[in-house]
Amino acid sequence: MLLPIKKQILSGLLALLPLALIAQTPCDTGRFASDVFANVTVTSGVNFGQNIDFIGNNTILNMDIYEPTGDVMVARPLIIWAHGGSFIGGSKTDPDVVALADAFAKKGFVCASIDYRVGMWPIDSVNAVKAVVRAFQDMKAATRFFYQDAATSNTYRIDTTRIYVGGSSAGAITAVHLAYLDQECEVEPYISISELNTMGGIEGTSGNPGYSSDVAGAINLSGALASYGWMEAGDVPVCSLHGNVDGTVPYNRGVASVSGFSVIWMDGSRMIHEQAMAVGVTSKLYTHYGANHAPYVSSSAYMDTTINFVRDFLVEQLGCSETPLQPANSPLENANLYQLFYCGLEVDELKEAGFSVYPNPTDHNLTIATSLEKDFNLAIYSTTGELVYNKNLSGLSNQLDISNWSSGIYLGVISSETEVIQFKLVRE
Repeated sequence: MLLPIKKQILSGLLALLPLALIAQTPCDTGRFASDVFANVTVTSGVNFGQNIDFIGNNTILNMDIYEPTGDVMVARPLIIWAHGGSFIGGSKTDPDVVALADAFAKKGFVCASIDYRVGMWPIDSVNAVKAVVRAFQDMKAATRFFYQDAATSNTYRIDTTRIYVGGSSAGAITAVHLAYLDQECEVEPYISISELNTMGGIEGTSGNPGYSSDVAGAINLSGALASYGWMEAGDVPVCSLHGNVDGTVPYNRGVASVSGFSVIWMDGSRMIHEQAMAVGVTSKLYTHYGANHAPYVSSSAYMDTTINFVRDFLVEQLGCSETPLQPANSPLENANLYQLFYCGLEVDELKEAGFSVYPNPTDHNLTIATSLEKDFNLAIYSTTGELVYNKNLSGLSNQLDISNWSSGIYLGVISSETEVIQFKLVRE
């Protein structure tokens, strides 16, 4: 009688074995945290769209797709990488993005290295903004390509809830703008909404319409946002690495340059991280102390650190556990920079609170009036966060001469003991 009982036990254990294997998660096998694949299969020149470049020529948009060789996983996370080049050059085959795509494909991610429209002339702030818009429109088209593929042929077997966008330098700027510039009015301090709509709006017309361009997070390697105030509570997580003496894209708040031309004020990785901490967005920052722009491009040691830190961020996002590489961060200093928001400021909260500011727009005198007899403070900030006016006022009517101010949009803040009211001021 003992032999049949042993056979039954053995049969039961064998029956449970496939269930145990099925229950294993990719994390349990070391996937995502380590190189579980020896080889990578690259499909080059995959078309994901087309659009008009800065001089009106039609540009065909292609990408190279990196997949783990022999992978059978049915729903895989994706990283879409964008190259650097100051928005005037670069390619999907640049060595740094190739190295990143290859490294993460070996860990079990699918990676896509994309081309996007480059070029601007003359090199100035307006054309730089338009170049960024064209770039993230193209990255959105690439994102939609994979949503479309998942909904149709499912050739690449992508888990569309785990699509991440990232890049190097200009490519990082592209990725964080895709992630956090989500309202048309946010571009108004830089270009008009009508100009943006002429270019195709926030989503753009580069391809694969009708599908989502939502992403699960952003990877920011030596990049920056035009305004860190665009990051708000509920936005997707971000992982950043940046040299703190970067002379091309600011680590803090400063002027970004293109081919030696200073073009636009931007908020770098430190400012993005500080804003994320303030609004409750998950953020990881690694500071390369003493390093200039994109040090991983020419140094294998910096590249190893970059890959490992991004890996730790993604492993955490995917719900795996791994002993993380610790951020090389000093405590963030209080920058005392006002958080700039331009959307939603058309609502007439001033009138409801008993204030009026007129004429607005104006090119000369501004009147700040109140129907209430109370003291208040008026602070006005430029789009770069510079405090251009700050004064305690009293009385029913106050005059402010702004004729010597630069034309553009300003943020006004009226504060009293009972309220804080923001409004948009336009100097014609």
